[in-house]
Amino acid sequence: MTEDDFVTSALRNPVNAAIMDVLRRTALPDAWIVAGCLTQTVWNVRTGRPVDYGINDYDIFYFDPDTSWDAEDAVIRRLASCLDAVDAKVEVRNQARVHLWYPTKHGRPYPAVTRSTDGIDRFLTVNTQVGLRPVADGYELYAPKGLGDIEQMIVRPNYTANFSVVNYTAKAQRWKALWPEITMIAAEE
Repeated sequence: MTEDDFVTSALRNPVNAAIMDVLRRTALPDAWIVAGCLTQTVWNVRTGRPVDYGINDYDIFYFDPDTSWDAEDAVIRRLASCLDAVDAKVEVRNQARVHLWYPTKHGRPYPAVTRSTDGIDRFLTVNTQVGLRPVADGYELYAPKGLGDIEQMIVRPNYTANFSVVNYTAKAQRWKALWPEITMIAAEE
């Protein structure tokens, strides 16, 4: 799978396309659409399912050094108003703030990051380590481990400081129920 094939498939989902348009218009700092909504759209295109099949939510990462709750809330409200015609759950997170709440919410460490792609690097699965953002001449794709697992429909653990076998297994089993074609690699304790 080439980068162009991935982007073309991911943007067949009108929600992903709408989010990309909003990110282009708002020029939010270091903003990306990330993770499952991209991977799962590509899986849906490959397997002939509706492009939004099985997608729980659409994630947007951005990086703003202002780590106040008020600043993030203002961005969340701004993007929600831009996406009010979109019938999907969109979650917006300032990656500069994640280390402040993640350990309490998930019981796992989460060292501070310096850019949005650092957050992408920490996803539980290799196949969701992907982000797409608008740039002047089109789109930039970030896929530090490549697109092979997405193309081959492999779900593999990504062992990072915040990795949880329980969370990985729950996520992978949910996906296996929705996309029986995937190969799920068990996580090691």
